[in-house]
Amino acid sequence: MLAYRAPRWLTGSGPVGGNVQTIWPALFSRRFLGPQPLYARERWQTPDQDFIDVDRLVYAREAPPPEAPLLVLFHGLEGSSRSHYAEAFAHWAGRHRWHYAVPHFRGCSGELNLAPRAYHSGDHEEIGWMLGRLRAAHAGPMLAVGVSLGGNALLRWAEEAGESAAGVVKAVCAVSSPIDLAAGGAAIGRGFNKLVYSRMFLKSMKPKALRKLAQHPGLFDRERLLAARDLYEFDNIFTAPLHGFRDTDDYWARASAKPLLHLIRVPALVLNARNDPFVPAESLPRQQDVGPCVTLWQPSHGGHVGFPSGRWPGHVLTLPEQVLNWMQQQL
Repeated sequence: MLAYRAPRWLTGSGPVGGNVQTIWPALFSRRFLGPQPLYARERWQTPDQDFIDVDRLVYAREAPPPEAPLLVLFHGLEGSSRSHYAEAFAHWAGRHRWHYAVPHFRGCSGELNLAPRAYHSGDHEEIGWMLGRLRAAHAGPMLAVGVSLGGNALLRWAEEAGESAAGVVKAVCAVSSPIDLAAGGAAIGRGFNKLVYSRMFLKSMKPKALRKLAQHPGLFDRERLLAARDLYEFDNIFTAPLHGFRDTDDYWARASAKPLLHLIRVPALVLNARNDPFVPAESLPRQQDVGPCVTLWQPSHGGHVGFPSGRWPGHVLTLPEQVLNWMQQQL
Protein backbone atom coordinates (compact mmCIF):
# COMPACT_ATOMS: atom_id res chain seq x y z
CA MET A 1 0.00 0.00 0.00
CA LEU A 2 2.99 2.29 0.49
CA ALA A 3 3.47 2.18 -3.28
CA TYR A 4 -0.24 2.08 -4.21
CA ARG A 5 -1.34 3.88 -7.35
CA ALA A 6 -4.85 3.95 -8.77
CA PRO A 7 -5.38 2.22 -12.15
CA ARG A 8 -4.87 4.48 -15.15
CA TRP A 9 -8.56 4.53 -16.03
CA LEU A 10 -9.37 5.98 -12.57
CA THR A 11 -6.65 8.57 -12.07
CA GLY A 12 -6.91 12.32 -11.87
CA SER A 13 -4.96 15.14 -10.34
CA GLY A 14 -5.92 16.93 -7.15
CA PRO A 15 -9.52 16.74 -5.89
CA VAL A 16 -10.73 15.09 -9.10
CA GLY A 17 -8.65 11.99 -8.47
CA GLY A 18 -9.62 11.84 -4.82
CA ASN A 19 -13.32 12.04 -5.62
CA VAL A 20 -13.39 9.50 -8.44
CA GLN A 21 -11.31 7.07 -6.35
CA THR A 22 -13.87 7.50 -3.57
CA ILE A 23 -17.16 7.38 -5.47
CA TRP A 24 -16.50 4.81 -8.20
CA PRO A 25 -15.20 2.01 -5.91
CA ALA A 26 -18.08 2.45 -3.48
CA LEU A 27 -20.70 2.21 -6.22
CA PHE A 28 -19.32 0.05 -9.01
CA SER A 29 -16.11 -1.85 -8.22
CA ARG A 30 -16.22 -5.51 -7.21
CA ARG A 31 -16.05 -6.10 -3.47
CA PHE A 32 -15.96 -9.91 -3.48
CA LEU A 33 -15.40 -12.77 -5.93
CA GLY A 34 -18.04 -15.46 -6.06
CA PRO A 35 -21.18 -15.43 -3.89
CA GLN A 36 -21.97 -12.51 -1.61
CA PRO A 37 -20.74 -13.04 1.96
CA LEU A 38 -23.41 -14.44 4.28
CA TYR A 39 -23.85 -13.27 7.86
CA ALA A 40 -25.56 -14.55 10.97
CA ARG A 41 -26.82 -11.81 13.28
CA GLU A 42 -26.49 -11.67 17.05
CA ARG A 43 -28.22 -9.12 19.24
CA TRP A 44 -26.42 -8.02 22.39
CA GLN A 45 -27.95 -6.09 25.24
CA THR A 46 -25.78 -3.15 26.28
CA PRO A 47 -25.06 -2.17 29.90
CA ASP A 48 -27.58 0.70 29.58
CA GLN A 49 -30.36 -1.69 28.44
CA ASP A 50 -30.08 -0.77 24.77
CA PHE A 51 -28.91 -3.18 22.05
CA ILE A 52 -26.38 -3.55 19.27
CA ASP A 53 -26.40 -6.05 16.40
CA VAL A 54 -23.29 -8.02 15.44
CA ASP A 55 -23.00 -9.79 12.09
CA ARG A 56 -20.69 -12.80 11.90
CA LEU A 57 -19.46 -14.37 8.68
CA VAL A 58 -21.14 -17.70 7.88
CA TYR A 59 -19.25 -20.46 6.06
CA ALA A 60 -21.07 -22.63 3.52
CA ARG A 61 -18.88 -25.57 4.47
CA GLU A 62 -16.87 -26.21 7.60
CA ALA A 63 -16.27 -23.18 9.82
CA PRO A 64 -12.73 -22.17 10.83
CA PRO A 65 -11.35 -23.86 13.95
CA PRO A 66 -11.99 -22.07 17.25
CA GLU A 67 -8.34 -21.03 17.53
CA ALA A 68 -8.31 -19.28 14.10
CA PRO A 69 -7.89 -15.48 14.23
CA LEU A 70 -10.95 -13.29 14.64
CA LEU A 71 -11.06 -10.12 12.54
CA VAL A 72 -13.36 -7.42 13.91
CA LEU A 73 -14.40 -4.55 11.63
CA PHE A 74 -15.90 -1.28 12.87
CA HIS A 75 -17.75 0.49 10.07
CA GLY A 76 -17.79 4.16 9.15
CA LEU A 77 -20.44 6.88 9.36
CA GLU A 78 -23.83 5.37 8.42
CA GLY A 79 -22.08 2.17 7.33
CA SER A 80 -22.91 -1.48 7.99
CA SER A 81 -21.77 -5.04 7.33
CA ARG A 82 -22.98 -4.52 3.74
CA SER A 83 -20.74 -1.52 3.04
CA HIS A 84 -18.36 -2.15 0.16
CA TYR A 85 -15.29 -2.25 2.40
CA ALA A 86 -16.99 -4.56 4.94
CA GLU A 87 -17.80 -7.11 2.25
CA ALA A 88 -14.26 -6.84 0.85
CA PHE A 89 -12.79 -7.67 4.27
CA ALA A 90 -15.37 -10.45 4.64
CA HIS A 91 -14.19 -11.91 1.34
CA TRP A 92 -10.57 -11.90 2.56
CA ALA A 93 -11.55 -13.51 5.88
CA GLY A 94 -13.52 -16.20 4.09
CA ARG A 95 -10.67 -17.09 1.75
CA HIS A 96 -8.20 -17.30 4.62
CA ARG A 97 -10.61 -19.11 6.98
CA TRP A 98 -10.64 -16.48 9.67
CA HIS A 99 -13.56 -15.67 11.90
CA TYR A 100 -15.07 -12.28 11.03
CA ALA A 101 -17.45 -10.02 12.95
CA VAL A 102 -18.96 -6.60 12.23
CA PRO A 103 -20.49 -4.93 15.30
CA HIS A 104 -22.94 -2.21 14.25
CA PHE A 105 -22.90 1.12 15.97
CA ARG A 106 -26.25 1.95 17.51
CA GLY A 107 -28.93 2.58 14.92
CA CYS A 108 -26.86 1.32 11.96
CA SER A 109 -28.11 -2.27 11.68
CA GLY A 110 -31.45 -1.36 10.12
CA GLU A 111 -33.35 -0.93 13.39
CA LEU A 112 -33.37 2.17 15.56
CA ASN A 113 -31.79 1.70 18.96
CA LEU A 114 -33.68 2.44 22.16
CA ALA A 115 -31.62 4.83 24.28
CA PRO A 116 -31.51 8.65 23.89
CA ARG A 117 -28.15 8.41 22.13
CA ALA A 118 -26.64 7.19 18.84
CA TYR A 119 -22.91 6.86 18.10
CA HIS A 120 -19.98 9.18 17.48
CA SER A 121 -16.36 9.37 16.35
CA GLY A 122 -14.90 9.17 19.84
CA ASP A 123 -17.10 6.33 21.14
CA HIS A 124 -14.14 4.49 22.70
CA GLU A 125 -16.10 3.14 25.66
CA GLU A 126 -18.54 1.40 23.30
CA ILE A 127 -15.62 0.05 21.27
CA GLY A 128 -14.02 -1.28 24.44
CA TRP A 129 -17.21 -3.00 25.55
CA MET A 130 -17.68 -4.65 22.14
CA LEU A 131 -14.06 -5.83 21.96
CA GLY A 132 -14.20 -7.12 25.53
CA ARG A 133 -17.23 -9.24 24.82
CA LEU A 134 -15.74 -10.62 21.60
CA ARG A 135 -12.43 -11.33 23.34
CA ALA A 136 -14.12 -13.27 26.15
CA ALA A 137 -15.88 -15.56 23.66
CA HIS A 138 -12.99 -16.24 21.29
CA ALA A 139 -10.20 -18.79 21.75
CA GLY A 140 -7.73 -17.47 19.17
CA PRO A 141 -6.01 -14.15 18.48
CA MET A 142 -8.10 -11.08 17.64
CA LEU A 143 -7.37 -8.11 15.38
CA ALA A 144 -9.48 -5.01 14.79
CA VAL A 145 -9.91 -2.72 11.79
CA GLY A 146 -11.86 0.53 11.90
CA VAL A 147 -12.94 2.37 8.78
CA SER A 148 -13.36 6.17 8.70
CA LEU A 149 -15.36 7.11 11.84
CA GLY A 150 -14.91 3.59 13.17
CA GLY A 151 -11.14 3.88 12.79
CA ASN A 152 -10.94 7.08 14.79
CA ALA A 153 -13.04 5.52 17.55
CA LEU A 154 -10.85 2.39 17.52
CA LEU A 155 -7.68 4.46 17.86
CA ARG A 156 -9.26 6.42 20.72
CA TRP A 157 -9.92 3.09 22.45
CA ALA A 158 -6.29 2.01 21.95
CA GLU A 159 -5.11 5.35 23.34
CA GLU A 160 -7.32 5.09 26.42
CA ALA A 161 -6.55 1.40 26.97
CA GLY A 162 -2.77 1.89 26.89
CA GLU A 163 -0.85 -1.24 27.91
CA SER A 164 -4.05 -3.21 28.49
CA ALA A 165 -4.98 -3.08 24.77
CA ALA A 166 -2.47 -5.84 24.01
CA GLY A 167 -4.44 -8.21 26.19
CA VAL A 168 -7.45 -7.75 23.92
CA VAL A 169 -6.10 -7.46 20.36
CA LYS A 170 -2.83 -8.23 18.63
CA ALA A 171 -3.06 -5.16 16.38
CA VAL A 172 -5.41 -2.42 15.19
CA CYS A 173 -5.77 -0.53 11.92
CA ALA A 174 -7.59 2.70 11.04
CA VAL A 175 -8.46 3.11 7.35
CA SER A 176 -9.21 6.57 5.92
CA SER A 177 -10.02 7.88 9.38
CA PRO A 178 -10.49 11.62 10.06
CA ILE A 179 -8.27 11.57 13.12
CA ASP A 180 -8.27 15.40 13.13
CA LEU A 181 -12.04 15.85 13.23
CA ALA A 182 -11.97 19.63 12.92
CA ALA A 183 -9.90 19.45 9.73
CA GLY A 184 -12.09 16.69 8.32
CA GLY A 185 -15.29 18.48 9.30
CA ALA A 186 -14.14 21.67 7.60
CA ALA A 187 -13.21 19.75 4.44
CA ILE A 188 -16.53 17.94 4.11
CA GLY A 189 -18.43 21.14 4.83
CA ARG A 190 -17.39 23.14 1.79
CA GLY A 191 -17.68 23.12 -1.99
CA PHE A 192 -18.25 19.86 -3.84
CA ASN A 193 -17.91 17.87 -0.62
CA LYS A 194 -20.79 19.74 0.98
CA LEU A 195 -22.99 19.37 -2.09
CA VAL A 196 -22.37 15.64 -2.46
CA TYR A 197 -21.05 13.94 0.68
CA SER A 198 -22.63 16.09 3.39
CA ARG A 199 -25.98 15.89 1.62
CA MET A 200 -25.65 12.10 1.31
CA PHE A 201 -24.91 11.63 5.02
CA LEU A 202 -27.61 14.03 6.18
CA LYS A 203 -30.16 12.27 3.98
CA SER A 204 -29.99 9.25 6.28
CA MET A 205 -28.91 10.91 9.54
CA LYS A 206 -31.74 13.44 9.77
CA PRO A 207 -34.59 10.91 9.47
CA LYS A 208 -32.97 8.70 12.11
CA ALA A 209 -32.56 11.70 14.41
CA LEU A 210 -36.24 12.58 13.94
CA ARG A 211 -37.23 9.01 14.81
CA LYS A 212 -35.07 9.33 17.89
CA LEU A 213 -36.95 12.52 18.78
CA ALA A 214 -40.25 10.63 18.44
CA GLN A 215 -38.87 8.06 20.89
CA HIS A 216 -37.71 10.73 23.33
CA PRO A 217 -39.76 13.95 22.95
CA GLY A 218 -37.86 17.11 23.78
CA LEU A 219 -34.45 15.56 23.16
CA PHE A 220 -33.43 18.38 20.77
CA ASP A 221 -34.87 21.21 18.69
CA ARG A 222 -36.61 19.70 15.68
CA GLU A 223 -36.65 22.87 13.58
CA ARG A 224 -32.97 23.53 14.13
CA LEU A 225 -32.15 19.99 13.06
CA LEU A 226 -34.23 20.29 9.90
CA ALA A 227 -32.37 23.51 9.08
CA ALA A 228 -28.90 21.92 9.46
CA ARG A 229 -27.01 22.03 6.16
CA ASP A 230 -23.73 20.38 7.11
CA LEU A 231 -22.25 17.99 9.66
CA TYR A 232 -21.02 20.83 11.87
CA GLU A 233 -24.58 22.05 12.39
CA PHE A 234 -25.95 18.51 12.77
CA ASP A 235 -23.34 17.65 15.39
CA ASN A 236 -24.05 20.89 17.25
CA ILE A 237 -27.74 20.05 17.55
CA PHE A 238 -27.68 16.25 17.85
CA THR A 239 -24.39 14.38 18.20
CA ALA A 240 -22.54 16.61 20.64
CA PRO A 241 -25.25 17.24 23.28
CA LEU A 242 -26.58 13.66 23.21
CA HIS A 243 -23.13 12.27 23.99
CA GLY A 244 -21.90 14.62 26.68
CA PHE A 245 -20.09 17.29 24.66
CA ARG A 246 -20.67 21.02 25.00
CA ASP A 247 -20.91 21.64 21.25
CA THR A 248 -19.37 20.56 17.94
CA ASP A 249 -16.03 22.23 18.65
CA ASP A 250 -15.76 20.47 22.03
CA TYR A 251 -16.78 17.15 20.44
CA TRP A 252 -14.34 17.35 17.56
CA ALA A 253 -11.48 18.41 19.85
CA ARG A 254 -12.01 15.73 22.51
CA ALA A 255 -12.89 12.90 20.13
CA SER A 256 -9.97 13.30 17.70
CA ALA A 257 -7.38 10.53 17.86
CA LYS A 258 -4.47 12.48 16.36
CA PRO A 259 -3.28 14.36 19.48
CA LEU A 260 -2.91 11.13 21.52
CA LEU A 261 -1.40 8.71 19.00
CA HIS A 262 1.79 8.62 21.05
CA LEU A 263 -0.11 6.83 23.84
CA ILE A 264 -0.86 3.70 21.78
CA ARG A 265 0.92 0.60 23.11
CA VAL A 266 -0.31 -2.04 20.63
CA PRO A 267 0.78 -2.34 16.98
CA ALA A 268 -1.34 0.16 15.04
CA LEU A 269 -1.54 0.93 11.34
CA VAL A 270 -2.93 4.34 10.34
CA LEU A 271 -3.70 4.34 6.60
CA ASN A 272 -4.75 7.55 4.83
CA ALA A 273 -4.59 8.41 1.14
CA ARG A 274 -3.21 11.89 0.63
CA ASN A 275 -5.95 12.66 -1.90
CA ASP A 276 -8.80 11.71 0.46
CA PRO A 277 -11.48 14.41 -0.01
CA PHE A 278 -12.59 14.04 3.63
CA VAL A 279 -9.14 14.13 5.24
CA PRO A 280 -6.81 16.95 4.12
CA ALA A 281 -3.25 15.75 3.58
CA GLU A 282 -1.87 18.65 5.61
CA SER A 283 -3.82 17.42 8.65
CA LEU A 284 -2.25 13.96 8.64
CA PRO A 285 0.21 13.00 11.40
CA ARG A 286 3.92 12.82 10.78
CA GLN A 287 6.26 10.24 12.28
CA GLN A 288 7.30 12.63 15.05
CA ASP A 289 3.63 12.90 16.09
CA VAL A 290 3.25 9.20 16.92
CA GLY A 291 4.83 6.63 19.18
CA PRO A 292 6.90 3.58 18.24
CA CYS A 293 3.84 1.29 18.01
CA VAL A 294 2.21 3.32 15.22
CA THR A 295 2.92 2.76 11.51
CA LEU A 296 1.82 5.49 9.09
CA TRP A 297 0.89 4.62 5.51
CA GLN A 298 0.06 7.66 3.40
CA PRO A 299 -0.01 6.81 -0.33
CA SER A 300 -0.69 9.58 -2.83
CA HIS A 301 -3.73 7.82 -4.31
CA GLY A 302 -6.73 5.96 -2.91
CA GLY A 303 -9.46 8.47 -2.12
CA HIS A 304 -11.68 7.82 0.89
CA VAL A 305 -11.90 4.06 1.55
CA GLY A 306 -11.39 3.48 -2.16
CA PHE A 307 -7.99 2.08 -3.19
CA PRO A 308 -9.40 0.50 -6.38
CA SER A 309 -7.32 -1.88 -8.46
CA GLY A 310 -7.55 -3.92 -11.64
CA ARG A 311 -9.22 -3.45 -15.01
CA TRP A 312 -12.53 -1.65 -15.40
CA PRO A 313 -14.76 -1.74 -13.38
CA GLY A 314 -12.05 -2.58 -10.86
CA HIS A 315 -12.17 -4.14 -7.41
CA VAL A 316 -11.50 -3.05 -3.82
CA LEU A 317 -9.78 -6.25 -2.68
CA THR A 318 -6.31 -4.69 -2.58
CA LEU A 319 -7.25 -2.78 0.56
CA PRO A 320 -7.98 -5.79 2.81
CA GLU A 321 -5.13 -7.74 1.26
CA GLN A 322 -2.53 -5.08 2.10
CA VAL A 323 -3.96 -4.24 5.52
CA LEU A 324 -4.19 -7.86 6.59
CA ASN A 325 -0.75 -8.73 5.22
CA TRP A 326 0.55 -6.12 7.66
CA MET A 327 -1.66 -7.37 10.48
CA GLN A 328 -0.61 -10.99 9.97
CA GLN A 329 2.97 -9.92 10.61
CA GLN A 330 1.88 -8.75 14.05
CA LEU A 331 0.72 -12.29 14.89
